Amino acid sequence: MESHQHFILHKPHGFISQFIYELKRNKRKLGELYDFPEGTMAIGRLDEDSEGLLLLTTDGMMSELVRSKKVEKEYYAQVDGIITEEAVEQLKNGVEIGFHGKKYITKKCDAKLIPVPTHIGEGRRIRDERHGPTSWVSITLTEGKFRQVRKMTSAVGFPTLRLIRVRVGNIELGDLKAGEVKEIKGFDYE
Repeated sequence: MESHQHFILHKPHGFISQFIYELKRNKRKLGELYDFPEGTMAIGRLDEDSEGLLLLTTDGMMSELVRSKKVEKEYYAQVDGIITEEAVEQLKNGVEIGFHGKKYITKKCDAKLIPVPTHIGEGRRIRDERHGPTSWVSITLTEGKFRQVRKMTSAVGFPTLRLIRVRVGNIELGDLKAGEVKEIKGFDYE
């Protein structure tokens, strides 16, 4: 039986969730962070502007299981302004976003105000206090449309400035620093 390898990575801002990028613009790819074995693939994606937990594996079947709608993904979003309880309630109940040129109502999710998450590191400096206050919200989804969290916070009037995925199922980012990779035995994603 073929044995597969599994990794967790704290994807830094400015990297794409791919190993190969064929278009003309030069992009920073995951292979620059670690010497991954041949056949390693990212499970799901984080866009170039997002940071946080990314699972990688050499097992394509594992990728399908983790990307399924049963597995929760938790994000911390730093938003422009002091987000209101009313906006958080709207996020919980589903908001209308655009997806592939159509209107889409997001599924109910868990959302809550959180204090500034100091355990995840500074990351990319967004701006300073002169440009107005920011606040943080945790959003936990079981779906993952393109740029969904960013679209959701914008829909309630608080655009996302910084986005960090902190959990996929039971796997947490923990104290992994930006750019760090840890090989693990497997994914307990239930």
